[in-house]
Amino acid sequence: MTKNTLILSLFCLVFFFEKTILSAQEALTYKTQVLIQPPYLKAGDTVAIVAPSGILKNKTSEVQQAEDLLKSWGLNVVVGKHVFSQDNHFAGTDAERYEDFQKALDDPTISAIWCARGGYGTVRILDKLNFSKFKENPKWLIGYSDITALHNQFHNEGFETIHALMCTSLTDNLEDISESVSTFKMAIFGDNLIYTLKGSKDNRIGTVSAPLIGGNLTMLHTMLGSKTSIDTSGKILFIEEIGEYKYHIDRMLQSLKRAGYFDNCAGLLVGDMSKMRKNTTLWGTSVEQLILDALSDYNFPIAFNMPAGHEKDNRAMILGRMVKMTVTKDETIVVFEN
Repeated sequence: MTKNTLILSLFCLVFFFEKTILSAQEALTYKTQVLIQPPYLKAGDTVAIVAPSGILKNKTSEVQQAEDLLKSWGLNVVVGKHVFSQDNHFAGTDAERYEDFQKALDDPTISAIWCARGGYGTVRILDKLNFSKFKENPKWLIGYSDITALHNQFHNEGFETIHALMCTSLTDNLEDISESVSTFKMAIFGDNLIYTLKGSKDNRIGTVSAPLIGGNLTMLHTMLGSKTSIDTSGKILFIEEIGEYKYHIDRMLQSLKRAGYFDNCAGLLVGDMSKMRKNTTLWGTSVEQLILDALSDYNFPIAFNMPAGHEKDNRAMILGRMVKMTVTKDETIVVFEN
């Protein structure tokens, strides 16, 4: 090999690796790209109340209370045509629930879509939804629990959403859920969200800044392997759950783990694990230790005690938003960038 040939070969080799490194950097940037933020609400804007999941039997007073609350903030309200429809387990047939949700997506005069309740059923209309008109006039999606399926889909379409209380979360005395209501209002009107969480001996300390994603653990597990599953690379994952056995929690975490869900995760924020069921064969550890054991192969920060999920204190969170999470044993501070 001549000297000139050697130099040319080295140049090509350097150029190849330089392009490979650049491609990797571009891929990382893409995975953590800033999502589109729908416009925050202001007085005079309109919120659509829809029911994409479970039946709203004997829930007219809760929906009316939700309307009254929004109107007290200077907002207009439209209630979906089929919100109180009934089809066995569901708030109307799949076609009816889809119709209400698609209409709210398409309507340029709607600034937010507030889900009346969760339960089960969103997944049955998910693949029918068309986001083309929504992308021309983005709006906030608000809800939790079964609405996690929609949060995932909106995220993969490139938009932020709000994990917060729903219409059926409202109580006769709103003082009982004052933090849920006030942070919900803060989120939709664009006020800063900063949470100081009580500490835990189980916290895995560390500081990370990354987009926050996630929701109900069962729903995240259900989406696995579909186009609605979220890429967790470089992101903080939030999870919450209700009414499960501990071994079910472990089984879902193990399934997600085997699928590579946590391989490049930036952090974990654990919300409420409500109404845990007791199996005849006891699990033997706390749910916190269960989570730590399941994720022992990873070194990202883990914070417990986020008041979000199926409890009265259900603080609003903007999913897809860049968050700085500082975790110690004494406390965790979660700051949403604005």
